[in-house]
Amino acid sequence: QVRLVESGGGLVQAGGSLRLSCVVSGRTFNRDVMAWFRQAPGKEREFVAAISQNYAAYYKSSVQGRFSISRDNGENSVYLRMNSLKPEDTAVYYCAAGTTGTRTSQYDYWGQGIQVTVSS
Repeated sequence: QVRLVESGGGLVQAGGSLRLSCVVSGRTFNRDVMAWFRQAPGKEREFVAAISQNYAAYYKSSVQGRFSISRDNGENSVYLRMNSLKPEDTAVYYCAAGTTGTRTSQYDYWGQGIQVTVSS
């Protein structure tokens, strides 16, 4: 059974930082592209960042330079370091495993999501 479990969310003031973690089990982790998506209330789930099997990373433009995605294949984990957080970053953040891309349909496995709230 494939499981993705996120941790590290919470409440932070604008300008602050958080680090999200996602541990994957039940899959050969180093074969997957790993990604973070987010969904704010009343909005569609959107791509935030992804990292390939060979550690190439790409980002949603509005988080470029503030967020950093990384992975540790030995720990079956992917991370999202979020700096200079803004109230508009408030959302439920999801970890996902797939083959490529920025669309939700390209990812087969999802975590349960974790809340990130940025106060102004």
